[in-house]
Amino acid sequence: MAVLGVQLVVTLFTATLMHRLAPHCSFARWLLCNGSLFRYKHPSEEELRALAGKQSPRGRRERWANGLGEEKPLLVPRAAPFQLETCPLTPVDALVLRFFLEYQWFVDFAAYAAGVYLFTEAYFYLLGPREANIAVFWCLLTVAFSIKTFVTVTRPHFSLQGGERAVCLTFAFVVLLLAMLVQAVGEDALELGLEPGLASMTENLEPLLKPQGWGWALPVATLAIRVGLAMVGSALGAFLTFPGLRLAQTPRAPPPAPSWKRQEGPFWGMWRGRDL
Repeated sequence: MAVLGVQLVVTLFTATLMHRLAPHCSFARWLLCNGSLFRYKHPSEEELRALAGKQSPRGRRERWANGLGEEKPLLVPRAAPFQLETCPLTPVDALVLRFFLEYQWFVDFAAYAAGVYLFTEAYFYLLGPREANIAVFWCLLTVAFSIKTFVTVTRPHFSLQGGERAVCLTFAFVVLLLAMLVQAVGEDALELGLEPGLASMTENLEPLLKPQGWGWALPVATLAIRVGLAMVGSALGAFLTFPGLRLAQTPRAPPPAPSWKRQEGPFWGMWRGRDL
């Protein structure tokens, strides 16, 4: 441990733990499958036959006697009193959700990164060693992976030649305008802490830059920070607003097709399926 360092040992241990526990214990999977979310169960053939007032043929002779040699649709009136049962969402049900694996990996990595950050903060607070804080590297990796996830979710909307790309760019420009308006509001109205932070940065950099003739860089750095914050807000608006709404409204991948389906007609609708 003295050769590698405490932080490096903790990093290696965390990476090994994350690799070993991911298939068995996942914080992201627990967030979705802890019993707070439910799904509707597909009705069985017996329940549909009971609603239609038909009995299931028991043998082959009974099938041929009733004219059921060929498969015929099972028609259930739409107005039949039927209530779908619910069951808690399981990890098997969550696997068919779009981007579920990306979500699971990123949330688990962020949780482990938060654990490493808390450990290193306690380590520096108690011992105060003079060495680089490796938790900053974990935080930068988390930010990089979050940007990668945003790009993965937004990429299908930009690859299509249609109005979705224009909608994403429109939301980006709207959020950019809002971010610039928020920065224009005084500190007394919105206590963001931006003005004191920029003043402290200017105060600390002024003794270093002015003797070297770089005093003109202070206003440029302040303006660059403001523009950078506005651009970050614009990117988040483009990534989260329209792609998030579309992804929330997109149905999940269809499960194995049941033996019935709902058929809408001009005057009535029926539950249609096939016989056993």
